[in-house]
Amino acid sequence: MPPVRDETSTTVSNPVIPGFHPDPSVCRVGEDYYLACSSFEYFPGVPLFHSRDLVNWTQIGNVLDRPEQLHLPADTRSSGGIYAPTLRHHDGRFWLIVTNVVVGNLLFTATDPAGPWSDPVPLPGVPGIDPDLAWDEDGTCWCTVAGVSQVRIDPRTGRTLGEPRRVWSGTPGAKAPEAPHLYRIGDHWYLLIAEGGTERGHSVSIARGPSPSGPFEPCPDNPVLTHRGREHPIQNTGHGDLVQGPDGSWWLVLLGVRPGGGSPGWHVLGRETFLAPVTWVDGWPVVGELSPDLLAPPWPLVPAPTAPARDDFDLAEPYPYWISPRRSTAGRSGTKERPGWLTLHGRGGTLDDPDAVFVGRRQQHLSCRARTLADAADGCGGLAVRLDELHHYAIETGGGEVRLIARIGPLRTVVASHPAPPGPLVLGIDVTRTEPPHGPCTGPDTVALGFEEPDGTFTTLGTLDGRYLSTEVTGGFTGRVIGLYAASGTVHFDWFDYTA
Repeated sequence: MPPVRDETSTTVSNPVIPGFHPDPSVCRVGEDYYLACSSFEYFPGVPLFHSRDLVNWTQIGNVLDRPEQLHLPADTRSSGGIYAPTLRHHDGRFWLIVTNVVVGNLLFTATDPAGPWSDPVPLPGVPGIDPDLAWDEDGTCWCTVAGVSQVRIDPRTGRTLGEPRRVWSGTPGAKAPEAPHLYRIGDHWYLLIAEGGTERGHSVSIARGPSPSGPFEPCPDNPVLTHRGREHPIQNTGHGDLVQGPDGSWWLVLLGVRPGGGSPGWHVLGRETFLAPVTWVDGWPVVGELSPDLLAPPWPLVPAPTAPARDDFDLAEPYPYWISPRRSTAGRSGTKERPGWLTLHGRGGTLDDPDAVFVGRRQQHLSCRARTLADAADGCGGLAVRLDELHHYAIETGGGEVRLIARIGPLRTVVASHPAPPGPLVLGIDVTRTEPPHGPCTGPDTVALGFEEPDGTFTTLGTLDGRYLSTEVTGGFTGRVIGLYAASGTVHFDWFDYTA
C-alpha cells in the first residue's frame, strides 16, 4: 500500500507504488501529480495514479478501459501488449502516447485524467517503441522513440511531419537505448533515456542540446543513475521521468526491482515504481540516493485513500486494480448474476490456456495473505498466483475435491489433493518472504496454498518455492498477480481479501 509518514518519521517507504507497476511516466498539473505505467497483456490497460506529494499515490482508473481502446487478441504473447506510456499535460488536455505491440503506437487524450479517455489515434508513421511527447515554444509536437530517433507529429491526427531521424544513440557500447523523455529545463533541451537493458545492467543517462532536435551532448557523468554491480536491495534501476516537487525541487520516478534469496537473486513482484531526489550541478542532474527508506520530502505529506483489503463485490463497478489477461473475462464475469458475489464462467480449460477466465490484482508485498470464499458446486476453479500461462500455482476446488496445482514451464502437476468439505469453501494463499541469512540457492519466498476446514482450521496442502514464479525463471516484463479463476462451469466468489 502507499507509504504514509507519521509526524515523527523522517523516512518514507520506497517503492512508492509497489508491485508490478513498471515504466512510470509522471506529469504535474498545478498541485496535482498523475502517473501512468505499462500493463502488457492485461486488461484494463495503463493504470493511472494521482498524488499531491509524490509519495502517496491512489489509483484513480485505467486509461484503456474499453475494448475499442485496447486490442489484445487471445494469442497475444505474455509480456506483449502495452509498453511504456508517456503521460503529459498540454494546452488544457492530458495526452498519453503508448505502444501496443500488436498494432503499433497510439495516442489518447482526456480532459479529466480519471476518464473517459478518447479512442486511439493511430500513429503509423512513428516507428519503434517507448514513444515520448514534448511541445516546443511554437507549439510543434516532437515524438521521440527508443533507438533514439525523433519525428514531428500532429498529435490530433497522428500524421507525421517529415521523416524520423536519429538524434542520439546513448553511450557507445551500451545496449537498448530506450525510454526517451524530452524536456525544456532552463536554457537547454534535455533528453533522458534508459540504457543497458531492463535487467541488472539497467541505467539512466542524459544529454542536452540547444533545440528539441539537438545536437545533443551527453552528460560527462553518465549514467546518472545505475545500481549495476552494487550490493543494493534495489536493482535494475532505469526508465526514469523527471518532475518538480511542490517546492520547486526536482525528483525522478523510475522503475526498479527487489531481488530476494541467494544467487542470482529472484524478483517476484515485477518492476516497481520508485522515487529519488535530483539536484542540478553545472546544468546536469545529479540523482541522490535511491533507498528503500527514502528521506521524506521537505513538504507536508498528504495520505492518500486506498482500496479496502476486502472486496465483497457489492459495488456497481469493480475497483480499478482488478485485471485480466487479454480481456479474457469479457462476457464471462460479473456481479449481477448472483448479487454480492463475483461469478466467473469457465471455458473448459485451465490456467495454462491464454484465454483462461482469471480476474486478479497485482501482488504488492514481499509477504502477503490472500483468501476467498468460493462456491464451485456447478464448476471448477479457485485462487491462483500467476506470472504467466506457464508459471502459476493454484488452489482449486470442484467435483468434491480440493487440489493444489503447480505449473512450472512444461511441467504441470497436482501436488496434493483432499476431499472438499460441503458447501462454499475458503481458499487461501500465504506468501512468506525468505529472511536472511541466505544460502547460495535459497529462494526468494515460499508460497503456501490450502483451504479452511468447517471448524476454521486452515489446512495447507503444500508449500512451494517461489523462485519458479519469478522473472529470472520465467522471463518477460510482468510480475505476480493473485486472483480468482474458473476452469470449467460456473464458480461464484463471495469475497476476496488481500493483506500484507
